[in-house]
Amino acid sequence: MSLTLLGTILIVEDSPSELELMSHYLKESGYNVIKATDAKEALEKAALQKPDAIVTDVVMPGMSGFELCRSLKKNSITQKVPIVICSSKNQEIDRFWARRQGADAYITKPYTREHLLRTIKSVVI
Repeated sequence: MSLTLLGTILIVEDSPSELELMSHYLKESGYNVIKATDAKEALEKAALQKPDAIVTDVVMPGMSGFELCRSLKKNSITQKVPIVICSSKNQEIDRFWARRQGADAYITKPYTREHLLRTIKSVVI
C-alpha cells in the first residue's frame, strides 16, 4: 500500500451527517477511520482495535462523551489513547469538565477541517 496512513482515529458520533463529515475530512488527510455511533460501541472498538486517538461527541444516547472518557481512562488497554471532545457546548465549564474526565483536547462545532486536523495532530504523538 503506497499511501502512508497517519494513524487510526475512532470517531464516536450519533449524528450520521456529522459522522460522515468528520470521517471524510480524516480519510482525505490520510487517516484510517473507525466509526461508532454510541459510547458502548466505542468502548468495544477502542479495546479491540486500539486507535491512535478518539474523537467523541458529548451528548449521545445512553452514555455521554464525558462518561466514555472516564471509562476509557479506567481501562488499562485504552487509558493512554488521546481523546478529543468535539461538542456544540462552548462554555468554559464544559472544557474544564472534559479535562477532568481525561480528555486531551476540546473543539467546538461547527469546526473547520483544519481545526479538526490540527487538534488531532496535537494529541497524537
